[in-house]
Amino acid sequence: MKNIILGILLMSVAFSSSSQSISVLDKTESELSRPKLVVGIVVDQMRYDYLTRFYNKYGDGGFKRMMAEGFNCKNNHYNYIPTKTGPGHASVHTGTTPKYHGIMSNDWYDKATKSMVYCAGDDNVNSVGTSKHEGKMSPHRMLTTTFADENRLFTQMRGKTIGISIKDRGAVLPAGHTGNAAYWFRGKSEGKFISSTYYMEELPKWVQNFNASKTVQSYLKPWNTLYDISTYDESGSDLNDFEGTFIGKENATFPYDLKKLNRVNGGFDIIKTTPYGNSIVTDFAMAAVKGEQLGEDEITDVLAVSYSSTDYIGHKFGVNSKEVQDTYLRLDLELERFFNFLDETVGKGEYTLFLTADHAAVEVPAYLKSVKIPAGYLDNNQRKKDFNNFLVETYGTSDILENVSNDQIFLNRKKIKELGLNLKEVQEAIMYEQLSYLNVYKAYTATTMSSVNFVDGIEALLQKGFNQKRSGDVLLVNDPAFISYGRTGSTHGSGMNYDTHVPLLFFGKGIKNGHTFQKTEITDIAPTMSALLGTSFPNGAIGQPLEFVIE
Repeated sequence: MKNIILGILLMSVAFSSSSQSISVLDKTESELSRPKLVVGIVVDQMRYDYLTRFYNKYGDGGFKRMMAEGFNCKNNHYNYIPTKTGPGHASVHTGTTPKYHGIMSNDWYDKATKSMVYCAGDDNVNSVGTSKHEGKMSPHRMLTTTFADENRLFTQMRGKTIGISIKDRGAVLPAGHTGNAAYWFRGKSEGKFISSTYYMEELPKWVQNFNASKTVQSYLKPWNTLYDISTYDESGSDLNDFEGTFIGKENATFPYDLKKLNRVNGGFDIIKTTPYGNSIVTDFAMAAVKGEQLGEDEITDVLAVSYSSTDYIGHKFGVNSKEVQDTYLRLDLELERFFNFLDETVGKGEYTLFLTADHAAVEVPAYLKSVKIPAGYLDNNQRKKDFNNFLVETYGTSDILENVSNDQIFLNRKKIKELGLNLKEVQEAIMYEQLSYLNVYKAYTATTMSSVNFVDGIEALLQKGFNQKRSGDVLLVNDPAFISYGRTGSTHGSGMNYDTHVPLLFFGKGIKNGHTFQKTEITDIAPTMSALLGTSFPNGAIGQPLEFVIE
């Protein structure tokens, strides 16, 4: 009898101990609870040095708040070529590069259909919210999942994902394949947010209400500097030879009367190339949080927000312009407005946020030349003429050339076979010919990209952007700061530091306070968010979780 009682007592103690362990474990898991909302912000064409150059003029509630309370990765870079908007947004959210996710550029040559395709274009869906073709978009060309997709799978599709941007690709690609919705802006005569039947058959009531309001129309107003322009010491002179301007405006100087200029500048499209485009995105993002009830329960939602006006402004006015400086000072206030809103609606300390860019940008080459830095513009017509002559003289025809785009040469393999030529030898001959041309910095064949493992340098960046089924036969790299672009404004796309070095700020629940100069890569963001959420990593992710960022 005593043995039986002793056995019962021991079992009770063991059960009690086990229950205590489970209780402790549950408590630990509870303490490491997931944020109610993850917000991913991508600022289009934001160089890292915009954080430091304009720092003294930022307020305390935007960029500075993220840096003071969150974690700042100061040496963050893109790890592939080309540094463009479509691949940038895809890489941030998938944790991988064009080699795997397949978004090769904004537009690229499709070897199967023998035509150019758009990264988000999809003729199998229809526009929602407009009768125009701008709504025919989906993520179907992106081959891998995003961290938001993995969150949807993890939560049995209960966690929502919404993507928002002025640009369709800035909304569609981050929202992933399972996004509840992606919304982008159609300007012209409409000035409203639209979507596609990939997500819905009609716009939700809250979107209809936003579009019916006069919010967008209210931004057709003068754009002048936020502060006295004489205090903008961190940018070049307001009147110079390196900036473009709006049609109907004699020169690129403040102020800009949008109401007066909009008719000859695409109607509501003119707002895209002003800081007010960013304001519209903030307005709509806040409406989305309320309309979709994001962050209202314990199941994590994801909101992907892309500020695109920074890119339009950089392209038109150049990275050293007063217009760019004013845009970032105003964006800082937009971020403060958005963060304050999230504090009130989701709850301070209940959401996690990261901010990065889809690429940076080069200084206007004409400006660089004026201060004796090597830079310039490519003579594509001469290069095309020389290359055509080479093909005819060497092979008797130029028909073996199928397409030249995105600094890649696509060959007609059927024609090469008909002529009895060796593909590898033709690739190599073209590579060496291209290397002899003015301002061609480097050239590599597809055979080399498929057979040699590069671990650093431009070659490694090319390789991470190389997709065997979608890339060309010969890949070209132009001289540093030499671009194929107009004589005013900035652009991007290379593997040089001016295009790859972008901000990476983490902020909010589960994020440590600090900074690092350790090199991080854009593909580390998605695995870091997945690690924070405890979900599977995106299925093609090659990045690593930044454990020094997570509490």
